[in-house]
Amino acid sequence: MPPMRTKDFLWTQFGDKTTEKIIFHYIRGFHKSVKVADRIICNTTYEHEAATLDFVPQFIPIGPLLATNSMAGNFWPEDSTCLSWLDQQETNSVIYLAFGSFTVFDHTQLQELALGLELSNRPFLLVIRPDINHGENQSFLKEFEERVKNLGKVVQWAPQQKVLNHPSIACFISHCGWNSTMEGTSKGVPFLCWPYFADQLFNQILICDVWKVGLRLDPIPGGIVTREEIMSKIKTVLRDEGFKARAMELKNLVINNIKEGGRSSINLNNFVAWVKA
Repeated sequence: MPPMRTKDFLWTQFGDKTTEKIIFHYIRGFHKSVKVADRIICNTTYEHEAATLDFVPQFIPIGPLLATNSMAGNFWPEDSTCLSWLDQQETNSVIYLAFGSFTVFDHTQLQELALGLELSNRPFLLVIRPDINHGENQSFLKEFEERVKNLGKVVQWAPQQKVLNHPSIACFISHCGWNSTMEGTSKGVPFLCWPYFADQLFNQILICDVWKVGLRLDPIPGGIVTREEIMSKIKTVLRDEGFKARAMELKNLVINNIKEGGRSSINLNNFVAWVKA
């Protein structure tokens, strides 16, 4: 399996010893349960995680699990106006940015993100959750939106699968949560990785080092990802056609799993038969 830095372990991400201890014991208990389970179904595919699935044979891949109900699992109402906006953009031109349900940006980081997009001079669709868009951020974003209204669009929540499947999308700047990772790779979209915590740090390793369908956004000391870094990596991932080619190759392999007769389809049917037996 790909190596993981010990400082990226889940229980080390909270900056509070009491919380870290609680999370450590929770994970420890989870692993004890895994050892006694006969079967564990997982939202993954053999093409995504061959080494892991060979190592733990009781893990049964049935992915990619892609919600058909657009409201499934959403914390906020989707802004579907972004789809008509995407219809007006050129094929393979738009940078899509979404950071999941938990990632938090302070005002300085939000400014660097916005200014990096502006410097890149590429059309973009930026998702900023309502719980981030307040105080200093609210006034800044209002000014930013007005300044770049001919270049990009900012929404509070987007129908992500439809966005990623749109032909105008060129790149996905993501926090690398597993659902977003599965959705992006199932649509053949290259990534720029901006993990926040937990499994996202390991998912970045898969995206960048194993599947080679994306690049890291590297922060400076202090943790800020600068506008220059954002602009530079956008240009790099779009200039190198290899990222898109590998992303499309992975997409084709992954989607075959859920077709009739595919590995995931067979695994799920066998699992259901086992439960019924």
